[in-house]
Amino acid sequence: MSDQNAARRPRSMARLLRSALILVGILSVLLSAFGAAFLFHRAFAEQVDRDLARTAAAVAAGYEESGDAPEALTRYDSSDLRLTLIAPDGSVLFDSLTAQPDSLPNHADRPEVIAALQNGSGASVRRSATLGMETHYYALRLSDGTVLRLADETSDVWSSYNRVLPVLLVICLLIIVLAAVLAAAIARWMVQPIDRMAEHLDTIEADVPYEELIPLAHTVQSDRKLREDNETIRREFTANVSHELKTPLTSISGYAELIENGMARPEDIPAFGQRIHKEAKRMIALVSDILQLSELDGMSKQAETSETVEFVPVDLAALTKEVAGNMTMNARRAYITLQYSAAPAMVRGSRDLLSELLTNLCDNAIRYNRPGGHVDLSCGVGPDGCAFLCVEDNGIGIPQDAQDRVFERFYRVDKSRSKATGGTGLGLAIVKHIAVLHGAKIELKSTVGTGTAVRVTFPKE
Repeated sequence: MSDQNAARRPRSMARLLRSALILVGILSVLLSAFGAAFLFHRAFAEQVDRDLARTAAAVAAGYEESGDAPEALTRYDSSDLRLTLIAPDGSVLFDSLTAQPDSLPNHADRPEVIAALQNGSGASVRRSATLGMETHYYALRLSDGTVLRLADETSDVWSSYNRVLPVLLVICLLIIVLAAVLAAAIARWMVQPIDRMAEHLDTIEADVPYEELIPLAHTVQSDRKLREDNETIRREFTANVSHELKTPLTSISGYAELIENGMARPEDIPAFGQRIHKEAKRMIALVSDILQLSELDGMSKQAETSETVEFVPVDLAALTKEVAGNMTMNARRAYITLQYSAAPAMVRGSRDLLSELLTNLCDNAIRYNRPGGHVDLSCGVGPDGCAFLCVEDNGIGIPQDAQDRVFERFYRVDKSRSKATGGTGLGLAIVKHIAVLHGAKIELKSTVGTGTAVRVTFPKE
């Protein structure tokens, strides 16, 4: 278990930064050393080839001008260079390293000799892996057809490395130490602003040390604000639910106590029972609306996390006709005229939820109306090609300062009227949740004393 916890422990940003800087330092030293060695060795080899060519030309000019025998080449002998004179058939006429040139093998197959015989000059390099040396050859064809060849022996690149390896190791150790010190300082310098930012989450967006951290700071700030808003909403919701439930429960408890203790007169018992029934229905409606909101919240979270929310084609015309028929009796009890006009319109959504949306809007229009008023339900497709549902009434209207809040949970414009008519204060909140779930937009237009119109416009498919 401890191993698993250790495996899940976050890595240290400072440690990773230090390791990365040290590794970069080591790689930089090694690559620079090898790269410089190869470049210098190549430049040195080219210089050796140029010197051999110039020396060979000078020796050839002196030798040909003197007209001496091959043995006269001894005057040009040097301890650094090997001088060889080769006949056109490849036999060795003179070699500065031996007094018996005829004992040397035929040189006709040497690449520099072949090139000199064909083109006038030739060069080659032969390497000895066992000795760690390179021999540079330059051959020049003379006027009599013989080939004058000069050779110079140098160390190869790996031999050069072997000589400087101790120095290179010391330099690498010094670089590692310096890189470790600098990496620690740089890591501390870079991490400290992040630590300070983490200590001041309330103002995290105001003091972001690095441009790359701006999205993170914005996310943290948004999340904190969302959590605070959610906590405020939760507290308000809990307080409102407690208050809404306390009132009917107190009433039910009071009437039930009178009946239980025999303090209620027989003729009052039916009235008390009616009031208990009314308050119980109000509680049932409140609990039902709360459960509905909870379910809608869950569906909204599914939509936010890209989980599938099953929608089907819904005929708004048939839906409007059905809701109008269901609400006719409620309208008659309130002495309200309910009418509807349904033009063909289709949307993708949940038929039950859309029925709930239209029913709540219609119920509000009836509840906050006057006897003799009217409520009109309509649906169709607007000029922009978007389907819509609309509920319009000529009721008491909504004040301008309250229009932005009517879709909040438990918000009531006229609390006394809401309680008298049995409203829970959650109907329009449910409407808003259903609209958001369907990607729809709600438009509210209302004038006090004139009436209210609520239009729900769905996105174009």
